Amino acid sequence: MSLPVISIAQMREWERATWETGQTEAEVIHRVGGKIAQRALQLTRPGDAILILAGKGHNGDDARAAREFLTDRRVETLDIAAPENDLPELERVLLQKPALVIDGLFGIGLDRPLTHDWKKIIETVNRSGIPVLAVDVPSGLNADTGDPASPGVAIEAAVTLTIGTPKTGLLAHNAWPFVGRLEVADDVGLIPCPQTSELNWTLPEDFQNFPPRRSVSGHKGAFGHLGIIAGSFGFHGAAVLAARAAQRAQPGLITLFTQESVYHMVSAQLQAVMVNLWTPDFRLLDTVNAVLVGPGLAAPGLADVMSPTTTRRIWRDSLLPVVVDASTLDWLPMGPSAKNAIRIVTPHPGEAAQLLNTTTQQVQLNRPQAVREISRRYGNCWVVLKGHQTLVGRSEDEIFVNSSGNPHLAQGGSGDVLAGYIAGLLAQRPLQADVSKLIRFAVWQHGAAADKLQAARANWVIEDLIGELGNAR
Repeated sequence: MSLPVISIAQMREWERATWETGQTEAEVIHRVGGKIAQRALQLTRPGDAILILAGKGHNGDDARAAREFLTDRRVETLDIAAPENDLPELERVLLQKPALVIDGLFGIGLDRPLTHDWKKIIETVNRSGIPVLAVDVPSGLNADTGDPASPGVAIEAAVTLTIGTPKTGLLAHNAWPFVGRLEVADDVGLIPCPQTSELNWTLPEDFQNFPPRRSVSGHKGAFGHLGIIAGSFGFHGAAVLAARAAQRAQPGLITLFTQESVYHMVSAQLQAVMVNLWTPDFRLLDTVNAVLVGPGLAAPGLADVMSPTTTRRIWRDSLLPVVVDASTLDWLPMGPSAKNAIRIVTPHPGEAAQLLNTTTQQVQLNRPQAVREISRRYGNCWVVLKGHQTLVGRSEDEIFVNSSGNPHLAQGGSGDVLAGYIAGLLAQRPLQADVSKLIRFAVWQHGAAADKLQAARANWVIEDLIGELGNAR
């Protein structure tokens, strides 16, 4: 099950409820130590040196508890209680260039600005350039707001392993430079989380048995026909990427409609996908079960060739599920669409800002609110707000935060691949019963494929991403 994103106060209540059952803090700390060590081992190699920085509180206890599990590593623990005295020792150890620093200096209980000496400790760690695994929260960061307790000063982690469930501030845009990659140690001996939240953190376990197993007697007619309207002069590759990604979702059939100027370039790169010409009197085939509009429809003056009227008509009137991506988002009409019809938009922050007539910065400052408002303006559509920690939601109900992916997804064509994969799943009628799970699965797979590629090689490209879609489990 996905995890609620909670406040510090809610975390404290959860801990108190756990202790009331008889579970001990010592047992939870021991388990947390094992989880920290497990992640530290993944981030290092046998024989590497690891430095544990431990403060006086339970965060320090968690970090110290990892030591017994760090087999095949050279581990040094530095207990820092008096930073004015411990700085020289810290500088000495960092000069030895350990492969990893485990940050257990401050936890979520920090409620005051840092002293000058603590600032120097944290700044020294950051200047070292050594990767940091932060325990629960990067030291110095307010876990409710995402702001450093002292302006600009908090541990800059490569990975933050938060305990139990994500804290609200760790997802804030201003916290990202300090949090790094956010991960969750959720099985540490606490009782099931009694809290609920507007925001929920997606787990791989959310997709057990999804998509469901296909019937042995299934045929291509049973798995849907996707129609894609994509591609223009200079941007024909986007249509190809979207179609190939849709194939990885394995709908029964895919037909790509594109302009005459790029027809031969597109059709020459596709085999199983049928390629048809788009014409001004375009009408969807009667056999199509879902539609994707947008990848590569970006050429200057395109509105004179491929009228926005087509997009508006499909969005407003079609009873089919529709996904709209890229510059075509500018053509969407506000207001309701066909009753009970599935509508999905996939903007990046800049496109979201255009939809809301605001700035990208304003979108990033409150991403959940941007999801709500876009959905409200465009008929309660589903919104996939792309970027770090992609959000999936609508004007009401829960919003889900994606947990997979990495900065190497920031390549041209990444969004075309995601849109194609979502649409390929959406064409399959059995999967339409739970649109939220379908979208979240596609987004998670997209990120997980990138994570798998990044772990294997540093120079992968978007074409490689398509080959990995659907393989993560």
